[in-house]
Amino acid sequence: MKKILSFVALALAATSVFAQKSLKVGATPEPHAEILNLIKEDLAAKGIDLQVVEFTDYVTPNDAVEAGDIDANYFQHIPYLESFNKEKGYHLVNAAGIHVEPFALYSSKVKSVKDFKKKATIAIPNDPTNEGRALLLLQEAGLIELKKDAGITATPLDIAKNPKKLKFREIEAASLPRTLKDVDGAVINGNYAIPAGLSAKKDGLFVEGSSSPYVNVIAVKAGNESKEEIQALIEAVKSDKVKNYVSERYPNGEVVVVF
Repeated sequence: MKKILSFVALALAATSVFAQKSLKVGATPEPHAEILNLIKEDLAAKGIDLQVVEFTDYVTPNDAVEAGDIDANYFQHIPYLESFNKEKGYHLVNAAGIHVEPFALYSSKVKSVKDFKKKATIAIPNDPTNEGRALLLLQEAGLIELKKDAGITATPLDIAKNPKKLKFREIEAASLPRTLKDVDGAVINGNYAIPAGLSAKKDGLFVEGSSSPYVNVIAVKAGNESKEEIQALIEAVKSDKVKNYVSERYPNGEVVVVF
């Protein structure tokens, strides 16, 4: 009898393992991959093997979702997603908004926005939407004024007034923290500022407001947003467990959940 029971238990275990679904999600390391790793066990309890694939750039994870190499990604905000679709002809959609990482202007050379000297050099992201976002932040800080029709895809060519004759270096977002020692200031994305030990609240000379439209989302290929595994992923991310983790891990507001 014991042998029969043991056999049944083994058979059930094997069936459980066989039935487990795999879910590959691309993410930049912090905070995205950290949040995903936090919910691995929760998804495993639902029969989903969450595999977190880390990326350090903003292009490859979208290519991977479009190609079907991964099921979803979690690293980007909505304007970037929309811009990427338009540029590449991709079919990525926002499955769920999760958090905001306030954009900020940092400097290792001055302590205040008003301290920037004439012809100071400011580094900004070189991808379309984040570059526009950076310039809008600098406009809000009173350093420049953009043309009236300039929006989230603004470039330095759209600057109408530049009283301090600031110079701009367009650099890949991931490299911005490393440029701080070589420039007078840099506008840096939260997911690259945080691993570099920068806090928007403590270190930022000027920080994006809490009403930012740049919500970081879980993105999937159109048609996959209602899949059971994706819905389970969203439910797990939008949990008190994640909310409490974010408030404890980022007490200075470097990451703010929107659910």
